[in-house]
Amino acid sequence: MDHEKVNEFLSRFVADLGATEAAGSVAIGHRLGLYRALTEGPATPEEFAERTGCHPRYLTEWLRGQAAGGYVDYEPETGRFALTQEQAFCLADPHGPNVAAAFRFALGMLRAEPRIAEAFRTGEGVGWHEHDDEVFVGVDAFFRPGYEAELVPNWIPALDGVDAKLTAGARVADVGCGLGSSSVLLAEAYPRTTVVGSDYHRESIRLARKKAAEAGVADRVTFEVAAAQTFGGTDYDLVTMFDCLHDMGDPLDAARRVRQALAADGTWLLVEPIASDRVEENFNPVGRLYYSGSTFLCVPNALSQQGDYALGGQAGEAAVREVVTEAGFTRFRRAAQTAFNVVYEIRP
Repeated sequence: MDHEKVNEFLSRFVADLGATEAAGSVAIGHRLGLYRALTEGPATPEEFAERTGCHPRYLTEWLRGQAAGGYVDYEPETGRFALTQEQAFCLADPHGPNVAAAFRFALGMLRAEPRIAEAFRTGEGVGWHEHDDEVFVGVDAFFRPGYEAELVPNWIPALDGVDAKLTAGARVADVGCGLGSSSVLLAEAYPRTTVVGSDYHRESIRLARKKAAEAGVADRVTFEVAAAQTFGGTDYDLVTMFDCLHDMGDPLDAARRVRQALAADGTWLLVEPIASDRVEENFNPVGRLYYSGSTFLCVPNALSQQGDYALGGQAGEAAVREVVTEAGFTRFRRAAQTAFNVVYEIRP
């Protein structure tokens, strides 16, 4: 046994365990607005307690732990903690990556560990709706910044003729819309376009309607509780799916429903987690993130539904292309990609 390799592995373990334990502190920082409060300027724990109304002893441990993880800076000369501009953008800016919110969904996901462990033994599924509420809110918070940065500026223009259609006024179905962030973004960017969002999860649809009302687009964005295989309407100019096809037990039937719902010259915008068809090429930090989420959320949800698929969060392009082709689509191309997503343009 190579003891140097043992020590290397233990170093990795310490980093992983420390990050796992720190997740709760990051979630608390988001929930209590601590990161946003720290953007007001450097503070000692006592000063921070006055600013936030929280107990100084708890804040002392929290601030030191955040500094140890590189999420907060520390000034030894003054005993004050602060956020750099970059940390503030990632942790406290609602229009930034909003990474702190992602820890809330991760913790919510992990609360299902006993049920997922049992599912390993039985092969049964665990539905999306059976998870802790933090999962639904946290997933929206984690993915929304990416959609805000990419959907209208980059993804829509990458599709042939779609931007012009939406600008002139089009009909859009946003399938598997969750809390409706993508639906609202499209409506805000294209005032002449109407959007119908659908999701099988009733509580997500309730929150989506609230989000649309708060954004002032409820007159052009409506929502329905419906599965991807049964959403309503036809002759859509654009059907969108954001990070959800791989969660479905029957993505083939969902793809067939999209084919039926599209206008003859319509487009299916499909966004999926980025993944290689070669398994070993997914052994990287992004792949690890997605495989972990897939183990707890994507595959269990697919196995809880009728159908012959459990694609998972790292299915790869070949598996997606196979589903799309079998559903009757004849045109399929990769239109764009980011560090986290791949964007497909699919046409009848």
